[in-house]
Amino acid sequence: MANRNESVRLKNMRLTSLADYAVVMMAAAARHGGDARLSATLLAEETGVPVPTAQKLMGRLAAAGLLTSARGTGGGFRLARAPDGISLADIIEAVEGPIAMTCCMDGGRNDCALDNHCQVKPHMSVVNGAVRGALQGVSLKSLAEGRLS
Repeated sequence: MANRNESVRLKNMRLTSLADYAVVMMAAAARHGGDARLSATLLAEETGVPVPTAQKLMGRLAAAGLLTSARGTGGGFRLARAPDGISLADIIEAVEGPIAMTCCMDGGRNDCALDNHCQVKPHMSVVNGAVRGALQGVSLKSLAEGRLS
């Protein structure tokens, strides 16, 4: 869980800016309704996300199956599913990849100095599951409507 070449200090666990922007844009898209055709420019204007970033994110969200796109006249993006069928976890994973609380659990490169004798690593999948479950429990619909408790 700790990298041998860095001092580990956890201040806050936060979404990256891209994941945060994706959530804000998807909530704005949901407020337009499921059949509305949207553009990156429109959502950028509504949310304050820079247009190039909005374009990049809409491409990622479409690649993940959260948005559909159509070219040409009347084209644009729209939600691929109803807002109550899209979760906060879906959006974050579309932008960031699988939710993993530690580097040893993300399936990528792992240069943790403790890896070979870590007593916690076998249990981190439970922690990851709990975090993902909490995020899965928040629907895009509830975010768009501001109905979170």
